[in-house]
Amino acid sequence: MDKVQLRTAYKNRREQLSSSAIEEHSLQIANQALKLPIWEETYYHIFLPIQSYKEVNTEYIMHILQGKDKSIVVSKSEFKTGKLKHYLLQENTVIKISKHGIPEPVDGIEIPAEKLDVIFVPLLAYDEKGNRIGYGKGFYDRFLANCKPDALFVGLSFFPPEKSIAVEETDIPLHYCITPEKVICF
Repeated sequence: MDKVQLRTAYKNRREQLSSSAIEEHSLQIANQALKLPIWEETYYHIFLPIQSYKEVNTEYIMHILQGKDKSIVVSKSEFKTGKLKHYLLQENTVIKISKHGIPEPVDGIEIPAEKLDVIFVPLLAYDEKGNRIGYGKGFYDRFLANCKPDALFVGLSFFPPEKSIAVEETDIPLHYCITPEKVICF
């Protein structure tokens, strides 16, 4: 399957998941995340899930990060530039749903991508080598390309990997992917 077909197939697979299945799988993914060797870092970037897209609920991972007193960073999409701006998530951070349906911080303390240690990455599909497919706008590939060389990229998925996905020069692979059943290291 090409990327367009994979996007359609995985959107359909997600659409079949009930709300309770999404919550259960998201909790399992958070529990699997505890097995990763990433918990000594400082800055953790996490995506806020788009509920209408039935994305992994990252609230459970955020609770782990808060419990470990880590700095959590969330993004705001700038569709005019195709880039993400990153903000420190604090108690007083106001989150609003954008016109694109994305929960985003209104403003706050901006954190440069080069400062981030671990990035939890949204995806639709991924393969056995850590290549991922997102929604096709390239926001995350541009973002990940600007992170420091030793930053860790961790995908979150309800599903196992595809055998192989066609890659483009601008695609940035993952270091890990977490499913409800296991952690996959690439």
